[in-house]
Amino acid sequence: MTDRYAVIGNPIAHSKSPEIHAAFARATGEDLEYTRILAPLDGFAAAVAAFRAAGGRGLNVTLPFKGEACRLATDLSDRARAVEAVNTLRFEGTRMLGDTTDGVGLVRDIGALGVAIEGRRVLLVGAGGASRSVIPALLDARPAALVVVNRTLERATELERQFGGQVEAAGFGTLARRPFDVVINATSAGHAGELPPLPRSTFATGALAYDMTYGKGATAFLALARESGAARVADGLGMLVEQAAESFFIWRGVRPDTAPVLAMLRAAA
Repeated sequence: MTDRYAVIGNPIAHSKSPEIHAAFARATGEDLEYTRILAPLDGFAAAVAAFRAAGGRGLNVTLPFKGEACRLATDLSDRARAVEAVNTLRFEGTRMLGDTTDGVGLVRDIGALGVAIEGRRVLLVGAGGASRSVIPALLDARPAALVVVNRTLERATELERQFGGQVEAAGFGTLARRPFDVVINATSAGHAGELPPLPRSTFATGALAYDMTYGKGATAFLALARESGAARVADGLGMLVEQAAESFFIWRGVRPDTAPVLAMLRAAA
């Protein structure tokens, strides 16, 4: 019998996950089907239970349910526990295993772009859930410094405390003449044409500017980065594919090749 997986969220119609996992299944010869589930905002747990009762083997979880998925899981990976969010659920008997693959997806995509994080100065723009979800993986990559900048300094300071001082909190006014090798936008403001107040000097010579969002063309953040002399810019589509590959590995024990799938999505955009 074909194993069943899905992505669950609200909204969900825009999700590229079914196309990605179908491509992974074809490439690896894994027998599975992967669909979308639109869960009511107040009905996530019930939707998960129904899918599981119908024989579902695992779920990807997207907004706004990652925190609820963390609380629902019976077992958590260390990285899910650290960020208090889950984007991958695997069902094993009575157990529901929760993991998060966002951070490893980001780090692997940056590596695929030919940029090493180790020994580099990294700036993370924004202090919300998207930032929190990738901090452990960024720290594991051993940057020289990881700074989180946010309009409200207290939110960045909360992350500094949560991660035991391995992260430095900063306000935008402190960034003058502080160049970074990798600048990651973890806010959605760029698609609305809004710009974080980053000094042009934020982008070091040869810097990578990475926007974790994707799908709506060049963002205001990436435009600013280009104008400021960033050597490379990238959106988050590669991160999406890489985090999906990690979920696929968690479920199937097989790690698919991501490059052909990313090329497929780029060509279809």
